[in-house]
Amino acid sequence: MEPMNKVLIPNGCEAVVAEYIDQDVVDYRFSPFIEALPPILSQEEVIDHLAVYPPFDPKERQLETHIRFHLVQRLFQYFQPLSVHLDLESRISRLIRQGYVYRNPIQPGFLEQIDGGQEWMRNRTVELSRNQAFRSTQSALTIIGPSGLGKSTAINRILSLYPQVIVHSEYKGTPFSAYQITWLKLDCPHDGSIKGLTIDFFRNVDLLLGTRYYRQYGSARYPISALQPAMSQISRTYGLGLLVIDEIQHLSTAKSQGAEKMLNYFVTLVNTIGIPVVLIGTNKAAGVLQSQFRQARRGSGQGDMIWERMKQDANWDLFIEGIWDYQWVRQPVPLTPELSAELYDLSQGILDIAVKIFVMAQIRAMSTGKETLSGHLFRQVAQENLKLVQPMIDVLRSGDIRGLAKYEDIQPIDIGSFIERESSSIKVSEKIKELQVAKKKQVERQAMGVEEESIIKLVELEIPPATAKRLVKKVMEGKGTLTVPSVVKTALALHAQSATDKTEERSTLKGQAVQGDIRIAVAEGKKKGLSAYEVLRQNGIIKPTSNDPLFVVG
Repeated sequence: MEPMNKVLIPNGCEAVVAEYIDQDVVDYRFSPFIEALPPILSQEEVIDHLAVYPPFDPKERQLETHIRFHLVQRLFQYFQPLSVHLDLESRISRLIRQGYVYRNPIQPGFLEQIDGGQEWMRNRTVELSRNQAFRSTQSALTIIGPSGLGKSTAINRILSLYPQVIVHSEYKGTPFSAYQITWLKLDCPHDGSIKGLTIDFFRNVDLLLGTRYYRQYGSARYPISALQPAMSQISRTYGLGLLVIDEIQHLSTAKSQGAEKMLNYFVTLVNTIGIPVVLIGTNKAAGVLQSQFRQARRGSGQGDMIWERMKQDANWDLFIEGIWDYQWVRQPVPLTPELSAELYDLSQGILDIAVKIFVMAQIRAMSTGKETLSGHLFRQVAQENLKLVQPMIDVLRSGDIRGLAKYEDIQPIDIGSFIERESSSIKVSEKIKELQVAKKKQVERQAMGVEEESIIKLVELEIPPATAKRLVKKVMEGKGTLTVPSVVKTALALHAQSATDKTEERSTLKGQAVQGDIRIAVAEGKKKGLSAYEVLRQNGIIKPTSNDPLFVVG
């Protein structure tokens, strides 16, 4: 998609400046809210825009383990568009545009409805449920399936294709000043209350537009009967294109008739205002919707989507081949049918579980130093860390539909705790290695200290440095830990033994020294008042320098 000009709304979000695109669909022409949307995408374009392939460099496999622990978590960013995502994107695209067809802000009657709503918000004198200016599009969609299948991730990726807020100022030469909220996604409150949902709605609109609806309507003094019309009017005023309600299974915890009232309200949004609604929930939500058959039926303008686990087919192959490239272990293995089948059996096609097993196996391979993946390793980390979801995995594996009804949801896998445990294991191993290296260096330093100190002691005992060094090395060679006194004592013994063995040789050398020994000459010179330097110069041992007062240039 082309880059869009953006503007920062005071105290709100970064919005996109409206740029109008000519429409091929006649129904979508001359509608600022539709023409300001991004183009309708082909399947190839959807894949290109939705796909997320994190960066990877094979050289990263050689980095330290604690660094690779961070890198392997890139896998949680990975998103491979599949056929179900293409189907969902197409439905969302139709929902938003169809919802705007009968809410054209430049058509007669639109501004009267907005003004009437504003009058109600000031005086509460207008009945908002009377919406004669617009025709209902019966636009709603329910998405039901176990957690971990990627429902919320998919809807978030698809919604990100649309700028959430568009700023209008002029349309085809005519002044047209408006904010357009293309979509808003809320989580159903844990208590399933309508008031909690409407309060969350006001808060989110304020975050986008810098308004103060939460401050105005968030107080306890406003009853539900006042909050719902206010929510409806705000949706009209800002051209809300799509309202997405996630975690709809929380309606099962609503107080008496709370679920029915909430579902009735969603139907009202669709039928009286024309705002498309998407309801997302786990299997638990199916019971709520089925028990309210009328609402569920009327809320199926684009049909219901039962989001099932992935089958072991071409889609699974596409997914597993994609993540397999992301191996940070130092000895990566090629994907084989056996490894693919093992990972499917352990995850039963639940993508969140499959990715986490793949991540945990890599972390375990790194922490143990094995640095490679195997089917045995996949099964090991799965058995250790999927205990909470194992009963449901077993039911899925058996195909027992009745047994599956016992499990309303899949418990989340705490990947963070697993990484922390493996990190601790790595830290302990590394610490032991560090201590071993430090101990070795300490022993080496101690040995070096004994050697040097022993040589010094021997020199102090008038043993020539070269001889002292030779003796100490001989004493310490191949020995364990020695002390300075023991080394010096042994070295002196060796020196004495050597002196005894070479008495005759030393006597001969001494006789030779008497005849020409410079030490005798120096001693005789001292008796005559000469310095050692003068004696050495006179004997030709050293040459006079230019600084010498006796130096004469010949």
